Amino acid sequence: MAPQDQTKKRKAITRDSPEADQIALSDGGGDLEAGFLEGIISHSKDEGSSLSLSDESAFDEEDDDDLDDSEEDFGSDEDPSDDEEEKRNKTGLNGSAGSKSKSAWEDDDEPPPNHIVTEDANGNPRYIYQDIDPVYASDDSEAPETTNTIGNIPLSFYDSYPHIGYDINGKKIVRPAKGEALDALLDSIDIPKGWTGLTDPNTGKPLELSEQELNLLKRIQMNEVGEEGYDPYPATIEYFTSKTELMPLSAAPEPKRRFVPSKHEAKRVMKIVKAIREGRILPYKPPQEESADDLDIQRYDVWANEAPRPDHAMNVPAPKVPPPGYDESYHPPAEYLPDDKEKKAWEEADDEDRQKEYLPTNHSALRKVPGYDKYIKEKFERCLDLYLAPRIRRSKLNIDPESLLPKLPSPDELRPFPTTCATIFRGHEGRVRSLAIDPSGTWLASGGDDGTIRIWELLTGRQLWHVKVSPEDVINVVRWRPGTDAVILSAAVGEDLYFIIPPIISPELESRSNTMLDEGFGYASSKSTSDSNAKSPAAQWIRPTSTRLADAGVLLKTQLRSTIKVISWHRRGDYLTTVSPSGQSSAVAIHTLSKHLTQQPFRRLKGLPQSAQFHPTKPIFFVATQRTIRSYDLSKQELLKIILPGARWISSFDVHPLGDNLIVGSYDKRLLWHDLDLSVRPYKTLRYHKKAIRQVKFHTGGLPLFADASDDGSLQMFHGKVVGDMMENATIVPVKVLRGHKVIGSLGVMDVDWHPREPWCVSAGADGTCRLWT
Repeated sequence: MAPQDQTKKRKAITRDSPEADQIALSDGGGDLEAGFLEGIISHSKDEGSSLSLSDESAFDEEDDDDLDDSEEDFGSDEDPSDDEEEKRNKTGLNGSAGSKSKSAWEDDDEPPPNHIVTEDANGNPRYIYQDIDPVYASDDSEAPETTNTIGNIPLSFYDSYPHIGYDINGKKIVRPAKGEALDALLDSIDIPKGWTGLTDPNTGKPLELSEQELNLLKRIQMNEVGEEGYDPYPATIEYFTSKTELMPLSAAPEPKRRFVPSKHEAKRVMKIVKAIREGRILPYKPPQEESADDLDIQRYDVWANEAPRPDHAMNVPAPKVPPPGYDESYHPPAEYLPDDKEKKAWEEADDEDRQKEYLPTNHSALRKVPGYDKYIKEKFERCLDLYLAPRIRRSKLNIDPESLLPKLPSPDELRPFPTTCATIFRGHEGRVRSLAIDPSGTWLASGGDDGTIRIWELLTGRQLWHVKVSPEDVINVVRWRPGTDAVILSAAVGEDLYFIIPPIISPELESRSNTMLDEGFGYASSKSTSDSNAKSPAAQWIRPTSTRLADAGVLLKTQLRSTIKVISWHRRGDYLTTVSPSGQSSAVAIHTLSKHLTQQPFRRLKGLPQSAQFHPTKPIFFVATQRTIRSYDLSKQELLKIILPGARWISSFDVHPLGDNLIVGSYDKRLLWHDLDLSVRPYKTLRYHKKAIRQVKFHTGGLPLFADASDDGSLQMFHGKVVGDMMENATIVPVKVLRGHKVIGSLGVMDVDWHPREPWCVSAGADGTCRLWT
């Protein structure tokens, strides 16, 4: 046994006798050991039978006290080895005494006894047996040694004791000392081999696993077989060979029955054929599905007239409605009442997402409970259900609204487009109703409420020329003739249409422009002499009577019967159309400049006309009324298509330079894009303004840009890419909002126009200014 176990061993209580002291004084140490040992043996033989049970119990109590003292000593910091040596010397249990007694026993015939007789505190003999040293030489020597013998008793029962159980010899197992936090940290850093971080429930010590156990746990964690070397997919053992034998097992000839048809099978086949002919066997037909509206099937309501019946095995009572809970009470407990956060979440949630159709409410008395607030609504919805008879209950789709938006390119990738105000043109008094850039991109013409027409230098903003056409009427619209072979400006003032050649051009270009205006007078005179009995013309083409206007460049005037609001030129520069919304049958007129001829193509037009325009490449004429846009074939003189924008009141429209798309602006704040090849309905509807849209315009110089002007004082720039591929739709992206005009009298931007080549646009505002945006 280890020295530590000897110190913890139950000690025998000895008392010195006077005889032993005398022997020690007379004979010395060696005689003391031998004589004292003989006296112990003889005393044990003579007086061993006189030991009583009461004495033993008394000795045990004293021994327990001594054991507690020894445990306290063991728990102290002092080394108990010196005291133990003295006690061994006194009792004769040291190693030298044991060796001498063994040599003395070798001479005797009888075997040495396995105990030692000593005296206790009362002078009675006490037997001390040696520790049993078990030697396991059998096959179960590999079984784990059981150190703690308390069985299934939890270790928590020993929390108030300094020990944690007992070993096989009945000795207390002292609780292992626990390290401090620093020691635990060091142990966690330096992880020893086999460390698990667990505590053995039997010993209270850290649980360490062997390498074999760790490998077993690792294989189980990786979903492998615990046994090493096990093959879950062994090779297939072919009990029968898979090779086809080429030679037969027997050389006997084939029997005749293998070549002659079987008579038994022929009889069975004939029976089946006869049954089919007689109709006893019918071909398979799928069962017919029973419709819910089949009147032949009678259905019964089992619990229609339910009456109380006694309990019986054959009686199935009607299902009962579950009783109301505490939260349905008019005075529910406090834990059922929702707080402010829960109440707000319930009110903001949809009806389909709510877990309960009601919210628990507390009332002090039943008479204070109000009426059901959703009674009328539920009755109305029930009537709708009965009337509409829905058969499918559609569930709500939880879709992120942002995922439904199209993925548009970044505006930085769609440059160039106008972003800043480069020039401000000031000079008009009152509103500027219309403006236009000449085909060369050099001059800007504008007209307003002051009755003057002004021409500006576009890049510098300098006024080059102006003329006051009428002191009473306003300038509704100004438009340049397309083409660079002549420079002619048309302007609508009241019921008159003026053609102006401004004196700012070269003399050669001015002469060509004058020739173009004068050609029509000869044609008109020749026609008037030949057709003397013809009706009165729709318009009169005359020269201005005022010499002031003639000197200023106003050379031709056309008098109509109603106020002109819109002027639109044909691409060749010889035709133009005017729209007078108050003219009724003469509202739309087409003028021929080279012949001084005016035609009114519509005797009766459905709706109040708002604008008109020629197709950029085809002989098609568009006329916009309040709610529709009609396209006519000028060569065949027939209606082609009626376009339905869906707007309440159309203000303006413009046709794409390629001719397959058009945009429509309306007074109800909507901008509509129409694909003429796709449908008569709008392809896109854009709502970016807070007030009415006055004017819309495409860029005619090849850039994929278009703009709109609104009464909220802003211009919206768009990128509109159109390709010739019929499989690809147009790409429409808003790129910029331009703000600068002031809103005066609920009017903002009145007109907008593009530069013929550059990504620049000009705008006319109700604040009396024109602005160039680059």
